[in-house]
Amino acid sequence: MIHTEKLSKVFRAADVETMALKEVSLSIKSGEFVAIMGPSGCGKSTLLNILGLLDSPTSGSYSFNETEVSALKERERTSFRKGNIGFVFQSFNLIDELNVYENVELPLVYLSHKASERRRMVEQVLDRMAIGHRAKHFPNQLSGGQQQRVAIARAVVTNPSLILADEPTGNLDSKNGLEVMHLLTELNREGTTIVMVTHSDRDASYAHRVINLLDGEVIMQHEPKPSMAL
Repeated sequence: MIHTEKLSKVFRAADVETMALKEVSLSIKSGEFVAIMGPSGCGKSTLLNILGLLDSPTSGSYSFNETEVSALKERERTSFRKGNIGFVFQSFNLIDELNVYENVELPLVYLSHKASERRRMVEQVLDRMAIGHRAKHFPNQLSGGQQQRVAIARAVVTNPSLILADEPTGNLDSKNGLEVMHLLTELNREGTTIVMVTHSDRDASYAHRVINLLDGEVIMQHEPKPSMAL
């Protein structure tokens, strides 16, 4: 599904250059659950942003389902993301002015689904995430765990083939964090490919493979310790 070859990213500000990624080459198969780990500032989120077509690399290639996407313009990246990639963020990124139903419905509006179809798909995914009873509530009326359930519902409502999760349990207590990991694991078992950035060994233990970054480079890939899985 995902293949990168010598992917690099340089950020430039005035006379300063920062090499965020250095010739990262990796492959992720369809249906895999991959965790990306490493210290703060090692390039994890930069890599995730490029994989999610939120940013483009400075050099190197990136193919998604055998389509070369590294050189796409911003509008082309936006179009390609729709329906293909779902995002789950540490800070939830829900829209405060929209209720739960409307937050989850938004990606379907962008994809121009009919109202009746949107209603069916939203209600289905809210029930699946056990948050349907909060459909008319607003984000500030929900707990952190409930907000992340809504964020996951929004990410999967279009049935994307890939979910990118950036520290999905980072703002949650242990109990809600475990619930989120169980939800992601269930989605993966149903065939969704998941790439997750995390600092948590516990969360990484749910993955099939761990990719370790340091200073923008892949230094190791390995299976997580089975004893960590809960």
